[in-house]
Amino acid sequence: MSEDTLHADAVTTAPRPPVQPLRLADGRLALLDQTLLPNEERWIDIDSVATLWEAIHQLRVRGAPAIGIAAAAGLAVAGRESTATTAGKLLRDVQTAHDDLATSRPTAVNLFWALERVMSGAQQFVATIGADAPADLLRQHLWQAAQTMLDDDLAAGLAIGEHGVALLRDGAVLTHCNAGAIATSGWGTALAPVYVGHARGLQLHVYADETRPLLQGARLTAWELTRAGIPVTVQTDSMAASLLARGEVQAVLVGADRVAANGDVANKIGTYGLAIIARELGVPFYVAFPMSTFDPATPDGTQIPIEQRAADEVRQFAGQRTAPAAAEVFNPAFDVTPARYVTAYITEHGVFTDPQELHLHTAAQ
Repeated sequence: MSEDTLHADAVTTAPRPPVQPLRLADGRLALLDQTLLPNEERWIDIDSVATLWEAIHQLRVRGAPAIGIAAAAGLAVAGRESTATTAGKLLRDVQTAHDDLATSRPTAVNLFWALERVMSGAQQFVATIGADAPADLLRQHLWQAAQTMLDDDLAAGLAIGEHGVALLRDGAVLTHCNAGAIATSGWGTALAPVYVGHARGLQLHVYADETRPLLQGARLTAWELTRAGIPVTVQTDSMAASLLARGEVQAVLVGADRVAANGDVANKIGTYGLAIIARELGVPFYVAFPMSTFDPATPDGTQIPIEQRAADEVRQFAGQRTAPAAAEVFNPAFDVTPARYVTAYITEHGVFTDPQELHLHTAAQ
């Protein structure tokens, strides 16, 4: 049986994703507002490119794969917004939306990958049907492209889980930030092996770093794991070394926002330090991501743009001032973990220990 057949069968027979943070139906896009979790589950109807830009920039939708899917659907939203009557004129409006959405966040490569993939497909489609063809033909094409991207990501997430679960046994794992279901179309990356393992009866316990300053681990990872019935313990980021030193954690599982050609990994701030601790203490450090997150055009981690976020994310906590307003703040959203600290990369194509193996699968993208 081929790998593709195996994955297709898995999608058919596996349980449904624990939660899906994006909805595409009847030509509409809706997003689960992740800034309100865990206290409120509110969905946002995306009725304009401006609304989507704000949702991406303000982390209402977050996680590299989810951002990519949302951006792809954003081009379809742009098509719906446009009053163009011909495919050629609509294509120009979609290009404007493409350029706007590309400025929403700089680090997650899936954003740019998805925009370019849908835009390129739209250009080829218009070249085939002709610029004077009815604009509705292109509108339908854009929505189908977004739906295909969502479906592909669901399949990729499940495949990551299928490959990654082979690395796990009963026991505890540690994760940082949120690389779970709500960071993707529904299965997650770092948490995909946990969800697959849980469905198969593995007794897994997840330790979740709270992930300062925006608490994605405490707010989001703990929320989705408890919702799925998987035991989770939240700890502050500074407790990770003490936890790993106890020898009770079998592996660290993290996601990625961009993986450079040499295997360096950009992920949520704090990942680099966690990787160093894991290496020192002999704990495997696994990075899980779909191949759309691999960026062979970026030679190494020094070339990955790192988003700098607002100072008040650090100066305040739960709306209360915790540092003087005059204090300067260093607030990068991500850091870069050198490839030498990565035990293995878990992708939809398999588990790889050599970054060069990733290049063999880029053609499929």
